[in-house]
Amino acid sequence: MATSVLITGGAGFIGSALARRLVGAGYDVAVMDVLHPQVHGEHGAIDLPPSVRLCTGDVTHAPDWDAVLRLCRPSQVVHLAAETGTAQSLSEATRHGSVNVVGTTQLLDALSRAAHVPDQIVLASSRAVYGEGAWQSGSQVFYPQPRSHAQLASGVWDPHGPTDLPAIPLPSSAGRTEPRPTNIYAATKLAQEHILAAWTAAHDSRLSVLRLQNVYGPGQSLTNSYTGIVALFARLARQQRALEVYEDGQIVRDFVYIDDVIAALFAAIERPASPQRCLDIGSGTPTTIHELALKIAAICHAPEPVVVAKFRDGDVRAASCDIEPAKRALDWLPQRALEDGLDALLGWIGEQPESGVGPGDHTPLTALLR
Repeated sequence: MATSVLITGGAGFIGSALARRLVGAGYDVAVMDVLHPQVHGEHGAIDLPPSVRLCTGDVTHAPDWDAVLRLCRPSQVVHLAAETGTAQSLSEATRHGSVNVVGTTQLLDALSRAAHVPDQIVLASSRAVYGEGAWQSGSQVFYPQPRSHAQLASGVWDPHGPTDLPAIPLPSSAGRTEPRPTNIYAATKLAQEHILAAWTAAHDSRLSVLRLQNVYGPGQSLTNSYTGIVALFARLARQQRALEVYEDGQIVRDFVYIDDVIAALFAAIERPASPQRCLDIGSGTPTTIHELALKIAAICHAPEPVVVAKFRDGDVRAASCDIEPAKRALDWLPQRALEDGLDALLGWIGEQPESGVGPGDHTPLTALLR
């Protein structure tokens, strides 16, 4: 079992929760994080246990890596550091490529310079790598092309199938579903997977890739426009604003509670891969965005959600996953149903100081279904 863990991006939503779990289990934890204002605010707010060694550094900067690896030689590295905005990646492709791809290669080069090979690297990847995923039309399984701007502008929401029969999306599974990214963020996450697979194989290290679905829960940033649609909807509903639901409301996502994601990451650390594995981490329950909006509005006694024929380029129609392989490999099972998770998130939001977002402020809805 690992005794020391380095978490990149470890001061963020998922990283700080994982750090607390690891410290509670007796691990020596170090965190490398650039404390980007988009995530942590202008004052660099963090919530880490006192025993965690926080190394403020940029994953794209080689000297920062060298400094971190002089301070610690981790048994395992959990690689969370990444730019995550789907829409943002279309206009800031260099930033996403630099942090997600070059940041990963800088990690590996620094390990080589330090002559240190961790027992395992755990990568937090994304369900976005599947793109539109696999769909079924009649008895035929097919992979649709990315939905074009013209298609979306004409209100044709479902991908085109090879027959005239209706098509339905299939849950993604790393063991059978081909990754076919449809946006730049997704392409960079798949590149991370390939880069780490090549390096760990060549160095006889282990690799666990966990493709996370839409993570939500207490601790999410309430000011970052790219933090996720659950937090946005929760915040707007608490302000008694009608939630806008894009397309026809039937976009599908798998919303997985933060504690369940941390349990999966912790299990991957405690049960290292042999030598590589790729698993899907979600709730295992697909939910439409309209269903999500209705649940949140009901909890907050907010106005009825409004379905609007708006869309976002690069978004996929449906994303859910098969969690059976993860359950077997990690002896893991998600515990929190969506309704319970929403109650916990909304309760936590109610305990937070004013975020500075009032009823007259506008938060764009165009960046949040990552």
